[in-house]
Amino acid sequence: MTGEPDTGQNDICVIRDLLAARARETPDRTAIVFPGGPEWSFAELEQRVRARAAGLSALGVKQDDYVLSWLPNGPHAVLTFLALNWLGAVYVPLNIAYRGGVLAHAVATSGATLMIAHGALIDRLADLDRAALARIAVIGDERPALPGVDLIGQESLDGPADAAPDPARPLAPHDTHMVIFTSGTTGPSKGVLCSYRHSATAARGFRNIGAGDRNFTALPMHHVGGVYGLLWALLHPDASVVMAESFRTPEFWDIVNRHGVTTTGLLGAMARFLLSQPPSPADQEHSLRSVLIAPYDEIAPAFSKRFGVDVFTEFNMTELSVPLFAGPEPLPPGACGYPRPGLELRLVDEHDMPVADDAPGELVLRMDDPWTISHGYLNDPAATARTWRNGWFHTGDLFRRDERGVYCFVDRAKDALRRRGENISSFEVESAIALHPAIAEAAVVAAPGPDGEDEVLAVLILKYGAELDPAALLAFLRPRLAHFMLPRYVRVVSEFPRTPTHKIEKHRLRSEGVTADTWDREAAGVAVRREKLEAR
Repeated sequence: MTGEPDTGQNDICVIRDLLAARARETPDRTAIVFPGGPEWSFAELEQRVRARAAGLSALGVKQDDYVLSWLPNGPHAVLTFLALNWLGAVYVPLNIAYRGGVLAHAVATSGATLMIAHGALIDRLADLDRAALARIAVIGDERPALPGVDLIGQESLDGPADAAPDPARPLAPHDTHMVIFTSGTTGPSKGVLCSYRHSATAARGFRNIGAGDRNFTALPMHHVGGVYGLLWALLHPDASVVMAESFRTPEFWDIVNRHGVTTTGLLGAMARFLLSQPPSPADQEHSLRSVLIAPYDEIAPAFSKRFGVDVFTEFNMTELSVPLFAGPEPLPPGACGYPRPGLELRLVDEHDMPVADDAPGELVLRMDDPWTISHGYLNDPAATARTWRNGWFHTGDLFRRDERGVYCFVDRAKDALRRRGENISSFEVESAIALHPAIAEAAVVAAPGPDGEDEVLAVLILKYGAELDPAALLAFLRPRLAHFMLPRYVRVVSEFPRTPTHKIEKHRLRSEGVTADTWDREAAGVAVRREKLEAR
């Protein structure tokens, strides 16, 4: 056994039961705060969730139905998540930056017939194959025409709280309660199946958070980070969450101090942005006690020293439940932590054989207890079999274990990139670029960015006789890709380095990096910004 709380018990891991228990035991305690918006106690949150569940039920949502949520962080995103869980339905959130083929693939994979979406996003579906999607409940006043889809006003989403039905069968810890899409590192994005027990085990794995803490999260609810930011408030007595629509450096410390935040999680780039602000005598005059920073590099100890907080770090994936965690002791750069109880880890070569003690290898693992990591990918048995081959979950990431037993990240074995906290699939960016009439072939790799994260470098071969204006390519890609997926660098070559089996040697393109003939959109003055949506 794990030595941790038995997450197999309903009152510990099933979200409906957790919310009901908090509303019964501490009805007047604050559950969630939206900066600049409402603040709800556990009793009020439960009533609002019941009302949303009643409305969704009246729209035909039943236990085990998959329902799409396409919303920015805010009250509607939280209520949609919790109400679907109240009914025993499955929450399937989409990244609000999705467009084009990436969006169509996620919608089709879900099999959902109903979506709850922000009105400003609806027109992105106009020219796509919407698969089984037949109805959209629209949040806000914007309601563009969408032939073949029934658009429903948000007033239909809520009903009488006492009309919320119970699930047809009791909810179980092994039931699927949400599907989170990955970045698609080796192909199209995959929908990760998450059970109640998986999510509760993962949320409890962030051991910097406990009873009485107030956690600040600005991570979106289409990522597990955003969902777990809310789930912590249900799992820990007297805990609460402050949820922002997004992370904004100038607002961070004001939110911390105004709402008494005690702990938060920061992506490495977020920590860098905060450290880049001018020093102040008030740098240690705040309520924050602990911060989780990933990845862990020289920024982490600098952040701890300047702001007087304990710093922790971890390694996790949507499919996992925080297998590595460490802090607040000093750690080497790249550290991800020590293995937690309840799992077995190995570092292996490409044949799944253990590597030598001092050699890097792919991290693979398996759990002692069932349902404490993902149970597969939605409607993708082939990907499930590949990832769980030989009885081990394959992370696709290379690690090295030091003499203290700390696991340190070495490199991505997959062709994924990470920009501003978003994982980017090279496959999906390449697929969008390939639609351009001048492009014969594309390879997308990471180039080092100034913030310690990746910049997107697109290396292209043009069709015979074709010419390409990189700025025009960016304009072509804008309606097809999320803003963070758009290449910063564009390089045109006559041929790619290839293996004997004709596969592109991306490692050579990465090592060549930004060459003298590479176009840089920032140097060219081409701005790329995310679309701002108003949370409803």
